[in-house]
Amino acid sequence: MNIPASLKYTSDHEWVRIEGDYAFVGITDFAQGELGDIVYVEIETEGEELSSGDVFGTVEAVKTVSDLFMPISGTIEEVNSDLEATPETVNEDPYEKGWMIKIKISDPSELEGLLSADDYKSVTTG
Repeated sequence: MNIPASLKYTSDHEWVRIEGDYAFVGITDFAQGELGDIVYVEIETEGEELSSGDVFGTVEAVKTVSDLFMPISGTIEEVNSDLEATPETVNEDPYEKGWMIKIKISDPSELEGLLSADDYKSVTTG
């Protein structure tokens, strides 16, 4: 299981990559593995300001649909439009090409509440 040390994580299996005042968000390698083959990613919240814990979209796999949760508060500046045509990118490259949203961070102090790679690993292994 791939858990890059450079990222932050949530117990809901989202990852966060901080770049200045922005954060890129996707689902973890563990999450995509648990879901199986991803067939559709629906995110209709571009331009909206959401709070930490709010649902920003859904991901549909062959057997299930799962909500996607905001790891931190902010405005969704961009959605990865490539996922419309190739949702399987989330399975193939969850941390790079499979990113889902770009957020303008509204409360940087919330970053302190995210999990480190080691903390996230303990969530996935029980």
